[in-house]
Amino acid sequence: MIKDLWNKYKSIIAYLFWGVVTTVVNLGVFQLLSPVLHWNVSLATVIAWFASVLVAYFTNKVWVFGSHYTTVHDFIIELLRFFFYRGLTLVIDLIITYIGINVLKFDTPLQQFIVKFVDNVIVVIANYIFSKWLIFKDNQDIANK
Repeated sequence: MIKDLWNKYKSIIAYLFWGVVTTVVNLGVFQLLSPVLHWNVSLATVIAWFASVLVAYFTNKVWVFGSHYTTVHDFIIELLRFFFYRGLTLVIDLIITYIGINVLKFDTPLQQFIVKFVDNVIVVIANYIFSKWLIFKDNQDIANK
């Protein structure tokens, strides 16, 4: 029974685990750059995004969706798709961060952290949907054959 549940939900469990790791990277980089070093919020958000997307790509490719692409061409296409869809969620990230911190004035370090945490929950859900059905879908079809 437990093995059946594991087999049924292992990609979701792995995604959630690596999503937490990615979120920690995103929040850690953002907190260091914006509240601690006083960098511009948008710049800190983009740099935090880039660092977390690199972590997310390789963890999703290997441990979540089991990407089986072996040619350089297929790898590049997959990587570009991954960054494209993550770019869409970066726009969501920037909008939520801007509204929360600049418009609603949640600008203390704790308030910024809360804004970024809520933001990351929304982004992680959107990223899973993109990864599962648009980025690594072809690989899952290959793996299941």
